[in-house]
Amino acid sequence: MKKVITYGSFDLFHEGHYNLLKRAKSLGDYLIVGVTTEQYDESRGKLNIVDSLDKRIENVRQTGFADEIIVEDHPGQKVEDVQKYNVDIFTVGSDWYGTFDYMEQFCRVVYLERTKNISSTQMRALGHPIIRIGVIGTGRIAVRFVPEAKYVSGVIVSSVYNPSLESAMEFGKKFELDLATDDLEQFWEGIDAVYIASPHETHYDYAKQALGKGKHVLCEKPLAFRRDQAEELFAIAEEKGKVLLEAIKTAYCPGFVQMMGIAKSGAIGKICDVEACFTRLTDPELRERKDVEFGGGFTEFGSHTLLPIMKLMGTDYKEVRFDSILDENGIDLYTKASFVYEHGMALSKSGVGVKSEGQLLISGTKGYILAESPWWLTQYFEVRYEDPSKKDRYFSKFLGQGLRYEISDFAYMINGHQGRSYKFRPEESIAIAGVMEKFLEKRKGG
Repeated sequence: MKKVITYGSFDLFHEGHYNLLKRAKSLGDYLIVGVTTEQYDESRGKLNIVDSLDKRIENVRQTGFADEIIVEDHPGQKVEDVQKYNVDIFTVGSDWYGTFDYMEQFCRVVYLERTKNISSTQMRALGHPIIRIGVIGTGRIAVRFVPEAKYVSGVIVSSVYNPSLESAMEFGKKFELDLATDDLEQFWEGIDAVYIASPHETHYDYAKQALGKGKHVLCEKPLAFRRDQAEELFAIAEEKGKVLLEAIKTAYCPGFVQMMGIAKSGAIGKICDVEACFTRLTDPELRERKDVEFGGGFTEFGSHTLLPIMKLMGTDYKEVRFDSILDENGIDLYTKASFVYEHGMALSKSGVGVKSEGQLLISGTKGYILAESPWWLTQYFEVRYEDPSKKDRYFSKFLGQGLRYEISDFAYMINGHQGRSYKFRPEESIAIAGVMEKFLEKRKGG
């Protein structure tokens, strides 16, 4: 008897799951299906599981393909199960291609082609909130977005748009998407939401078009370069009843959210100063160093450093001053943005050609919080006090590229739950756009 084993969450059970189990069964005589617990899914970075374990097991059972169903609840169990059940073939979907090659030492590994064109309309009719996302742009961040999305239950990345059809086709083929196109009207059809990862200066236009078409929008930073543009986008989103989020991934990561909560809890007293730094020595041939209108350190990394400032000190600052070191082409290699508040101050440091210590320092009347580089991928921070022997240390997971957290919150809010909107409020996005506007005016004027 040839034994086959496969694993999955099988959440929001759909045609793709059914087809995978059917193909897995056809590989042998006896199929074992491992269904993961919600706790194990969360520990390995799978977010937004909707259905209970019992319901997911029952959905697998009802297909009639599984000869035996087991529960997967810990790391390393796949290796244990293959040996325990004398399995001949281990199989999973092709979107995990290469991930389980290490299993070859125990049995044959087969990656099954996934089912395309799963109908979100059909799934919603069954009560399943499947969200089809289209991606605008095919650059560095878009390449990281698609693999991260597969860790969020209820989300499918289905299509990609790029004005260059060749780039769109290459991206679509790499990630096995349903549609790759240079036709925006064709792109809008069949998607519920859009992720905008195009060049900075195009964000506002694409976001406005998407909202006008009734699509939810997750837009890479900066959302806009002018305050009035950001205000307009959020007004349209409210009017259309759509979700609009700016994709500064730090805002949605568990460790950063925890740090903001502790800072606001009074643990360090009244917050008087926030200093945030994010610098990277960037290749002079990349967009960040060559785009004389929208490139430079502040437009690239300033959104990150402004995030904790706006969240902790507020959006109502009295004045802001910019001091920059400029490259020969006029873009800023390094910028300090100094803020004055009625009862405090803040400093943002960002750069693409000058390197500095990338830390976040939150100073209060009873102590301070220090998050060392890279604080924007928050995994660890300390709360320190006057007594140097007294320190509170906090650790938090930061899984994968971190993009799955913003995708998870995006999906959660699309499904009508606003409980996560506090992580990055519209007024904070609008304020950041206003600071960007002032900076570009200052740089343009020399």
